Amino acid sequence: MAYEHPKATVEIDAPIEAVWRVMVETESYAVWNPFVVRAETAQPAAVGNPIVLHVTWANGGRARSPERISALDAPVVGEDGAGVAYLAYVYEGWPARLGLVRGVRHQRLTQRPGGPTRYETVEEFSGPLVGLAGPARVADGFRRHAAALKTRAETLANESGLDH
Repeated sequence: MAYEHPKATVEIDAPIEAVWRVMVETESYAVWNPFVVRAETAQPAAVGNPIVLHVTWANGGRARSPERISALDAPVVGEDGAGVAYLAYVYEGWPARLGLVRGVRHQRLTQRPGGPTRYETVEEFSGPLVGLAGPARVADGFRRHAAALKTRAETLANESGLDH
């Protein structure tokens, strides 16, 4: 069965550093994130750390997703003022261990000089039982996550008097 990888994109009127801070302060997810309502991981986050995501689906159902941080590239802003950052983690639940469903979630930030920060996320699913992973409900969760990230980062940036 063909499907599209779950993804979401949003433009955030906040500096890349402010958006990144919201993304990596996982202990605050319950305050603002309607999809990943809790993320258990050692602080500060580091490549190789396990991270357990507690998600809430749009229908109110809940799931626990064991992952491992595979990339954590804090914002780098070039001389031209353009910035990039990247966070990724790999699904490690039983379906992955059995080779039935594999997943890697990528989260990228980019910022043009003086422009908004662009947040993009995609889950690259593979394996014979991907359909059971619910790509459509994951995509819905990603959209809710992206919208809430935008609100949280813009609010904190405005309260701090930061501009991009």
